[in-house]
Amino acid sequence: MDTARQRLLRGMPLHAITSAYGTDGLRDRFAAEIAGFPHPRQVRLAAALDLAARLHAADRRQQEPYLNHLLRVAIRILSHYEVQDADVAVAALLHDAVEDHAVELAADGTGPAARAELTADGTRQAALAALAARFGGRVADLVEAVTNPEYEPGRDRNQQYREHVADSLDRSPWARIIKASDFTDNGAGLIHTTGPEVERLAAKYAPLIPVLRDAVTRPDTPLSSAARQRILAQLDRCAERFAVILPPGPPPGNR
Repeated sequence: MDTARQRLLRGMPLHAITSAYGTDGLRDRFAAEIAGFPHPRQVRLAAALDLAARLHAADRRQQEPYLNHLLRVAIRILSHYEVQDADVAVAALLHDAVEDHAVELAADGTGPAARAELTADGTRQAALAALAARFGGRVADLVEAVTNPEYEPGRDRNQQYREHVADSLDRSPWARIIKASDFTDNGAGLIHTTGPEVERLAAKYAPLIPVLRDAVTRPDTPLSSAARQRILAQLDRCAERFAVILPPGPPPGNR
């Protein structure tokens, strides 16, 4: 990538890169962000991006490839949150891999007989084990912390989602960083979303804002003061957008 393009991409908001340059632009921005890492870490991060691209190749979010979301989550952590931790960036790229593609992950490197023996209960654990084998136990633990649970029938799914997020973030300070970036991309990104899903997603995300505020401001959350303030400002913008989308009344979690 030439120097002028690199300077341009590094100065642009992530959604602006997405609109103007698509996945290629986000890939170039990611490459610029990891250029200062030691070579073995760059190779590891490139391998994580390749795996994410393969697993999510057919996935789309509204009008864009799902990979764009994963790239923005990782880039935001490296750039906006100033976290230069390769494990966290790898986990950010793969944070939806187990939730969305556990079967493919679990089956990696196995023969047809082993695939046939995978059970529903064991698939997620096998997928996490595959991630641990390839990228290390810390990456697998971070992905597990931000992977939504298998929901219990008969209970409100949004309530179960909020309970899971609160519990997992309470136990995993580094997972808070991934979830903050994921939430920012999902919440702030609703301004770029249209259709009947918008209100449903706003109702799902709005009650998480106080949970994330608490998580981000905890003393053991490994963020600089500037990064904390940036995330809190992003949460404020998300709250403003949810307020526009949702009908007047109590917060969705209190209805």
